[in-house]
Amino acid sequence: MSARILVVDDVPANVKLLEARLSAEYFDVMTAANGAEALAISRRAECDIILLDVMMPDMDGFEVCRRLKTDPATHHIPVVMVTALDSPADRNRGLEAGADDFLTKPVSDVVLIARVRSLTRLKMMTDELRMRAITSLEIGMQAPERSAVADTGKGGRILLVDDRQSSYERLATILAAEHTVDVEPNPTEALFHAAEGNYDLLIVSLDLNNFDGLRLCSQARSLERTRHVPILAIADPENSTRLLRGLEIGVNDYLLRPIDKTELLARARTQIRRRRYTDHLRDNVQNSIEMAITDALTGLHNRRYMETHLATLAEQASTRGKPLALMILDIDYFKSINDNYGHDAGDDVLREFAVRVRKSIRGIDLACRYGGEEFVIVMPETDLHVAGMVAERLRRSIAGEPFAIHKGAKRIEVTISIGLTTLERKGESVADVLKRADTALYRAKHDGRNRVVSQAA
Repeated sequence: MSARILVVDDVPANVKLLEARLSAEYFDVMTAANGAEALAISRRAECDIILLDVMMPDMDGFEVCRRLKTDPATHHIPVVMVTALDSPADRNRGLEAGADDFLTKPVSDVVLIARVRSLTRLKMMTDELRMRAITSLEIGMQAPERSAVADTGKGGRILLVDDRQSSYERLATILAAEHTVDVEPNPTEALFHAAEGNYDLLIVSLDLNNFDGLRLCSQARSLERTRHVPILAIADPENSTRLLRGLEIGVNDYLLRPIDKTELLARARTQIRRRRYTDHLRDNVQNSIEMAITDALTGLHNRRYMETHLATLAEQASTRGKPLALMILDIDYFKSINDNYGHDAGDDVLREFAVRVRKSIRGIDLACRYGGEEFVIVMPETDLHVAGMVAERLRRSIAGEPFAIHKGAKRIEVTISIGLTTLERKGESVADVLKRADTALYRAKHDGRNRVVSQAA
């Protein structure tokens, strides 16, 4: 697994030692001798993970980490502090500054590489989401970086899986100061509880009686509903080897007993902030996908989606020997609505028209805004006779009740013309079907509007 690691230390011997360790594992290593240089490299997006010394001249590691984590351009880069400082106060100060981990020198090669690999996987997943979310920025959606920087990481929902009463009572009391905490002492029920609870963080003891805590972590990673929930593992010091195995299977962070209160809260906040950020990225990606295929005004699918999906429906109909009906609808005299009542009134009509269309068709039917005041409805497994009945029902629903405009202050009469046809020849092109429906629509408008005209193949 290749990643670009930035080693920040003002002691050349320390830099060479870390560089040798990481290069042996095929990581690309960059170096910086001070905080200012590290910040500049990070802002240029040249690194994936930062290994940061604390004791440096001019700007110490705590300040460098704080600046990285409060800058929207760099807050998502994992930071591991690697330092000779080993007091709980120093560790907590680093975590409070936003560090993803705090390793005390001398760091074993196994621990260092396991942590770097774990954070590399996390960074690559986040980068993929960030790249996919670029589209959402281009269409005007808000980027999540600034809200992520401002997020305190508090107010999360945590599931604590621990079967030792003295342990879970103490941990739950500490966590309850900042979060909502549920305790599950029965590990066999924990996965079901986690899947149903919409949690921001799972805290799992690896010292469960008669149950493998790592297996529970692995199962949580394989289940769709818990796959992206961060996991914080807790273990006794003699189980440190199993913790390293946990990092390989997807555990995000860990703590060794005895648990320091401040460190537990700091690590929980870090994981919850990261969960919220990645959730926001996923939401942006999903919303951008929906916006790319949806007409913003009516909520119906847009022409781009129709042209792609119609080809698929036509191919399925031909393969299965099933009919496929298609109608083009046009709002009569729509230009005069805009001219006489304003474009806001025209928008009101289009929105209400879309509502009535949805009420008149089935869930499997495809309704799209084709452009302007023209719409297309595609009906799988529907012959010309049945489609004609649907079209007539839709025509009556439009003409039968006036449309409210100007927030209900006025109501106007609206009618539609409909051209209808079906796909009946195997292999017939979608363009030919649309052209035939459009010809039928022209006849409907030429013959007086407010009518349905069918044209067989």
